[in-house]
Amino acid sequence: MGDRGIVWDSDQGMKLYDEGYFGQPVGIRKPKSSVFDKPLELSLVECAFLAQENRLQVTDKAGNTLTVDKILDLGEKLSDEFRDRFLVYSQLRERGYVVRPGLKFGTDFAVYEHGPGKDHAPFLVHVIPQRKGVVPLDIVRAGRLATSVRKKFIIATVKENHEIAYYSFVWHRP
Repeated sequence: MGDRGIVWDSDQGMKLYDEGYFGQPVGIRKPKSSVFDKPLELSLVECAFLAQENRLQVTDKAGNTLTVDKILDLGEKLSDEFRDRFLVYSQLRERGYVVRPGLKFGTDFAVYEHGPGKDHAPFLVHVIPQRKGVVPLDIVRAGRLATSVRKKFIIATVKENHEIAYYSFVWHRP
């Protein structure tokens, strides 16, 4: 549905949420537990990742099963940077992090070591494709935001060969 996926079966939604904080129960802003009786809303990045991991079958409104490539193509229609975000999201998940949307921080992802409610997200990750390059405003934004929310701000750049480089800045106060 647009840039979202819906898991209508609440039991299946609870299982996905419990196994890695995937998605958001509809109508519950900050779930206190993984027990809820609502559908689960997933971002398109989460849909692609879970489909890639064979943990989710994504279908369109007509009931056609979507491949991971088709989901990525849909995402690219919404944003030129979708594939780069997907690659960064996937790598962070594969490394054991819990990756949640970072919109409230003005960035792509908030990254947890254990999960929301268990710890605070120590990292904010902003994805910038290498072809765009990091401009001074990105660095200033990173410093201002990281200082105000007391988190490490990381810029992830995806190279043409799909390697990901992560940059974090240490701010010096004289």
